[in-house]
Amino acid sequence: MKLKLVSFETCPFVQRSVITLLEKNVEYDVTYLSIDEMCKPPPWFTKISPFHKVPVLLVGATALFESAVINEYLDEINPPSMHPSDPLQKAFNRAWIKFGEELLFNYFYFSIAEDKNTFSELRKNLDEKLNQLELIISDGPFFNGEIFSLIDAAFAPAFMRFDILEQRHPVEFYKNRPKISRWAEAFRSKDAVINSVTPDFENKLLDYIRGTKGYAATVFC
Repeated sequence: MKLKLVSFETCPFVQRSVITLLEKNVEYDVTYLSIDEMCKPPPWFTKISPFHKVPVLLVGATALFESAVINEYLDEINPPSMHPSDPLQKAFNRAWIKFGEELLFNYFYFSIAEDKNTFSELRKNLDEKLNQLELIISDGPFFNGEIFSLIDAAFAPAFMRFDILEQRHPVEFYKNRPKISRWAEAFRSKDAVINSVTPDFENKLLDYIRGTKGYAATVFC
């Protein structure tokens, strides 16, 4: 049975699941929703997504939602596991995957900030989160060391977006954070991460930011 993923092209939470699918070499089909469909979801989508959000993974007649749940399911049915084998380390990873959700939301609001004060405050929040990560991640190249894990799939979309913003304006996400910097570098050469977005992803992401017409758009676009 071929899995079906419902997606929006610039959604980082969808990208988490695509990375996992690619890393595990799982065949899947994808349906992309347009911006209009995300703003006004079609009836077929609201029927399968109770919160009207992506990603949704269709497994036969069953719809799974929430990227962390989807990735856990994919990991369980497609061995070997991308979680650490030690139960305590696995729980530790799961806790920080949740932290990664907060990082992504922080990035999102930063990237569409309407005014300079909001932009600065959200930038400060990002710094605080990155400083926390710098203290707890391994010496690399990935979160737990040499092995790419589910937690790496969870954080990679944030770092891809940081790289794009950094190219447009020197926000220095990696300055004085050597372990974060090595982590980001490892993602840049990871095939499952590189191929987890469409070829025109960067342009579409910047178009979205530009369309908000806020202060962040003037900085990055």
